[in-house]
Amino acid sequence: MPITPHTPGQASAGQRLRVLFAGICALVLTVGLARFAYTPMLPIMHREAGLTDLAAGWLATFNYAGYITGAIVAASVGSLRQKFVMYRVGLVLAVVTTAALGLTDNTAAWAVLRFLSGLSSTAGLLLASGLALNWLIRHGHRPELGLHFTGLGLGIVISGLAVGAMMKHLTWAQQWVGLGLLGLVFFVPAWRWLPPPAAPASASRGAAHGTVAPPPRRWMALLIAVYFCAGFGYVISATFIVAILDKLPLLASRGGWVWVIVGVAAAPSSFLWDRVARSMGDTPALLLAFGLQTVSIVLPVATTDTALNLLSAVLYGGTFVGIVSLTLTLIGRHFPDNPAKAMARLTLSYGVAQIIAPAMAGSMAAHTGNYRGALEVTAAVMIAGMVLLGAMLRDARKTAAARP
Repeated sequence: MPITPHTPGQASAGQRLRVLFAGICALVLTVGLARFAYTPMLPIMHREAGLTDLAAGWLATFNYAGYITGAIVAASVGSLRQKFVMYRVGLVLAVVTTAALGLTDNTAAWAVLRFLSGLSSTAGLLLASGLALNWLIRHGHRPELGLHFTGLGLGIVISGLAVGAMMKHLTWAQQWVGLGLLGLVFFVPAWRWLPPPAAPASASRGAAHGTVAPPPRRWMALLIAVYFCAGFGYVISATFIVAILDKLPLLASRGGWVWVIVGVAAAPSSFLWDRVARSMGDTPALLLAFGLQTVSIVLPVATTDTALNLLSAVLYGGTFVGIVSLTLTLIGRHFPDNPAKAMARLTLSYGVAQIIAPAMAGSMAAHTGNYRGALEVTAAVMIAGMVLLGAMLRDARKTAAARP
């Protein structure tokens, strides 16, 4: 039965778990399948559908353009009920656009479908998380952001396992249709178990927490630039890691299983990075995550050793969700009264990087025949992000030293 709104304190433990599970299913559907299944499918489409490196990069760019468009629209809508309608539209788009990729071999049609699937990913990443947290808070439960984002890792695992299981038995087109049908498994709980928001509560409910002074403009500018670098590093590996490792002799035609490894590493990473941040601080933890992700980018450039390239996949999976969750934590602590506006600016920065980077990588690969140059540029961008984080740490230490 669908969940109906209750007054605070009336929700049972079972209802809480269903709401959390709905959010996880929304992430698996709209991100794991509609967005991330493209990564293990990429080498298959190269071989069977004639997809070129240049077209592959542009399709990824259209997908991320769809996401940033959805993020801007979601940020401009204030009504929770309107966001709930958008959430459900996103679920439908995720299923339809994933299956429809197998119904055509027209590149222009693929571009439109990838844009719409990117639009749908907003439903899992932004809308579902906000709606689920709103329900939990209204019913007196502790927000479970880390648990929600396990859906990212699980989605990667599921998309990788699905492609690995289908690739020897179905054509590329049949696999896309199969992925769309698989999405229905997650569509049902995501649709039925995330309840519509209740009527707005008193505006004074959150006022008791007091007001925190906003951080300096320089701090926000540095963090926006850092998040741009993070988006650049995230999207290159998210789009091309399977295609890169699929070229290694021992991993030929097994690249989809590399994506499973990425997902297994990503699933618990938000919890692990929370613990790291508690022990060493948010910004130092973010700097460490940047460093490890840079290593994951450099390894495929430096060596063709299979074990080290698999380590690259583990390091990437174990850091990209952590970077997102750590950045969200930073924003939440500095803008506790209204983090939405600050997050919108960060999302725009992250999204711009996701639009630029795949097109750049696809163009470079089309000219050189490999992704080496794109990885080198990406590593340089990540190092620039680490320099910016270092500047944030120095500023924080100066501020602390100046206090009485």
